[in-house]
Amino acid sequence: MDLELANFLIANALEYRRRNNLKPLTIAVIDAGGHLVALQREDGTSNLRAEIAQGKAKGAVAMGLGSRALFNRAQEQPYFISAMNALNGGSLVPVPGGVLIKRDGVLIGAIGITGDSSDNDEACALAAIENAGLSAEAG
Repeated sequence: MDLELANFLIANALEYRRRNNLKPLTIAVIDAGGHLVALQREDGTSNLRAEIAQGKAKGAVAMGLGSRALFNRAQEQPYFISAMNALNGGSLVPVPGGVLIKRDGVLIGAIGITGDSSDNDEACALAAIENAGLSAEAG
């Protein structure tokens, strides 16, 4: 994951948002090591959205699962996800919108999106990844 690709993904997610008349978004793109590469926050988003977007993306990379899978696991095993959140300093956000990004089957990073419903956040992420010719794993 490099800055050029991260910015391309963000631009495509925002374009999808605009085409579908969704709410303003905050988008974080991280590399496979969990490091922030790019973050953009549209006007009109609340002040905690940057942390939420990063929490969705970083949780996906840290657990090796898209955040939809983490959401499902939280429902099935709430104590496990609570323990993982504690280990992660409380920044794990186990709801849809954090999507793993793979190139040729190899993890290169994740995108975390917040601002609309979790399902719509995830749809923006999936559209951006697909448009980049990469593989998405939402869970």
